[in-house]
Amino acid sequence: MGTPHAHTAVRGLTVLYDANCPLCLHLRQWLLRQRALVPLDLVPAASPEARRRFPGLDHAGTLDEITVIGDGGQVYRSTAAWIVCLWALAEHRAKAHWLATPSGAPFARVTVLAAAKYRRLTAAPCDAASGCGAAPGSH
Repeated sequence: MGTPHAHTAVRGLTVLYDANCPLCLHLRQWLLRQRALVPLDLVPAASPEARRRFPGLDHAGTLDEITVIGDGGQVYRSTAAWIVCLWALAEHRAKAHWLATPSGAPFARVTVLAAAKYRRLTAAPCDAASGCGAAPGSH
């Protein structure tokens, strides 16, 4: 699902999300309302805080797709990141296990692709000179 750390127990996850994306903000709020079995720390992608915590990460890439970092250094992106977020939640762990199987993987992939398309369709127009696409406080 990400960087191989198969024998490292995950005790916390940092979720990097695009703070300029309405869908991402909605999903952030949804995650915060869920009962977590593994604590989720939600941090704006490419923000000074994200850069401080994860200096070796491709921060421009974290604005393009959800990225989750485990406390042991595991890095999950895109579909794998969503599955690990669901795995961290009490009510959705069983669904996450199914989504990680060959039977569930196509559903997970289609869902993430649909969300990405929705995100592109609802994004505010961007004037590159205005610095859009950069996290608040990062420019």
